[in-house]
Formats: sequence, structure tokens, C-alpha cells
Amino acid sequence: MIPLPDLPAMNTPVTPLSVVVVDDEPLARMRIRSLLAQAAVPNEVRAEFGESVTALLHLQELDRSGQGPDLVVLDIQMPGLDGMVLAARLRELRRPPAVVFVTAHAEHALRAFDLAAADYLTKPVRLERLNASLERVQRLRAALLPALEVRESDREDDREVLVVQERGRIERIPLADILYFKAEQKAVLLRTASDSRVIDDPLTELEGRVGARFIRVHRNALVSRQAMKALERRADDPDGGEAWAVQVLPTLEWLAVSRRQVSAVREAMAQPQ
Repeated sequence: MIPLPDLPAMNTPVTPLSVVVVDDEPLARMRIRSLLAQAAVPNEVRAEFGESVTALLHLQELDRSGQGPDLVVLDIQMPGLDGMVLAARLRELRRPPAVVFVTAHAEHALRAFDLAAADYLTKPVRLERLNASLERVQRLRAALLPALEVRESDREDDREVLVVQERGRIERIPLADILYFKAEQKAVLLRTASDSRVIDDPLTELEGRVGARFIRVHRNALVSRQAMKALERRADDPDGGEAWAVQVLPTLEWLAVSRRQVSAVREAMAQPQ
């Protein structure tokens, strides 16, 4: 076990820790929930997920609404984005939750603490060790709360937006809300989770304005890196090669991926952004 630096003791009561559990094994999630229910530190499990992409999108949405959890209890070895990648993505949030890794493989410990994890627990998790982790997260939350409140007060002021033109009308749209842009004939379709609209801005100009948040998947489409759920070979194309597509959350639409962009899309889905 790697020693952790001491934090100041807490002398004032705090509200229960809000917790999200992410583990691809149902029995492991059940075990963690059972231990959390027995823990001395008050806590509330708000959600659990069996894979990391859906968990990330949910946590990003909670962060945008200012309702993110205090703690994510996170397995490391999972299909798709592993726990290390997910933890790195969570650090990009405006109000990053504390992360406690839970894994059967102790060799990941040093890398876990490189990601500023609050703690690292090996399976099978013991209640006394989980209690120690929760106490540490509780003290961290109390120590960071004043700074987080200042950041929340400025939250709307520094949110990134895209200014677009739609039939002569100018509108500011948060980049975090945009799923993709798709060129259709001489227009560009802008898609969010709740609606779609045709805008006047050319796709090539949009690509330069939205920056690294989006990736070119095809000559006619830019997709939000955060919205990509799956990359699959869907069918053979008419020329006898492979036809690939990327699935977008939360709409579950499939967008064509050109063969030259398959490697870039695969790498983007596997790495922290």
C-alpha cells in the first residue's frame, strides 16, 4: 500500500457523499454497493454503470448542470475506455469528482496516483479500507469546497460556445451540447441531443473554430469526441473495401467513417482528450 499524505481532521458535520460506481462486473458493483451501505461515512449511491463511455457522458452532463458526484468508485480493467482513461477524462470536468480505484491488480497503483486518485483499493475490498477511503474523500471535499464554489460562480461566464448563423439569425450554442456537424448538399446540419438545425457556416470553417473537441470522421462530418460511443465495421462498401461507422450518444445514430480516418477515430476513442 502506498502511503497517503495526511489531511486536516474535520470538526464540522458534512452532507452525505454522493457516489457513482463504475465496474463492468455486476457482482463487483453489488459488492461495492453493499459495503457502501455499511460504511461509517454517510453516502448515497446515485448511479452505477457497467461500461465507461456511458458513465463519462452521464458524469459530463451532471457536471454541466452543477450536480456532479463527490466520488466515483472506479474499476480499472474494463472494455472500451479503461478506468485510467476515464479518470483522466474526469479531471477535465469543471468540478472533478474524487476517484477511488478498485481493482484486483495492484501493479496499477503508481499510475493511479499519477492521476491524483484519492485512494486505490484491491479486491476483495474490506469494509475498514473503504471507510478509510471515504473519510479521506470527505476531508478532501471539505478542503476544496471554497475554491469550487468560486469556480461555480463563474461557470456560465467561461463556458465555450459556438456562434452560428441560421437563415440570417445568429445564435450562441454551447460546444458541449453539440454532437456532430454533417454537410448535406450545400448546407450543414448541426445536431444536439434535443434537436437539429441547418446552419449557414461551411464545414471547413467550423472545423477550425471548434478545435480539438471534434474530430473529422469523414469528408462530410465532424463528430464530438465526447459523444462517440462505438466504432464498428458495418458492411462492405460498393468498391469491395470495408465500410466503417461511429455511433453517437445519446441519439444512437451511426455516421459513416472514411477508411483513412478509421485509425484516428479508434485512437481518439481510446485516449483521454
